[in-house]
Amino acid sequence: MITTTARVTAPEARPRRLTSTLLWAAQILLAMFFLLAAAGSKLVGDHSSVHEFGLIGAGEWFRYFVGTVELAGAIGLLTPWFAGPAAAGLAADMAGATIVNATVLHNTTYGPNVWLTAVLCAVFVLVAYGRRQQINGLAAAIRRVKNASPGREDSDANGVGDGSGP
Repeated sequence: MITTTARVTAPEARPRRLTSTLLWAAQILLAMFFLLAAAGSKLVGDHSSVHEFGLIGAGEWFRYFVGTVELAGAIGLLTPWFAGPAAAGLAADMAGATIVNATVLHNTTYGPNVWLTAVLCAVFVLVAYGRRQQINGLAAAIRRVKNASPGREDSDANGVGDGSGP
């Protein structure tokens, strides 16, 4: 059997480097927006945020929860190991915000924000897709830790199976 090893040449590496640079630029801009505008206003208790979440009717705890999620996501976007999962989490956050803006807040001054949150959701989906190797790597690391936990017994290790295998 002949196996080949793939070598990355300089022309092939350029698109990946450009993609990575563009992803980092987008992540930094999005993180700054969420740190300064989105999460900051919710956690500080800006009048507009308090009013908006009052109209939603979920209570002050929900404003703090969303602000904390957005703050953690913004910090995660700036962390190489967590950028992909943070983008996926912020995409889910923006999907929820889009649904709330389209349904609950549609007849208020916050209703037009549906377009902003929908675009942000799409951008975060693209960033998460671009960082999918990080998401897969983190998932694999979690599986390794979970499977190596001290209290876990491997039924096949002692020769006794559960009947599901050959």
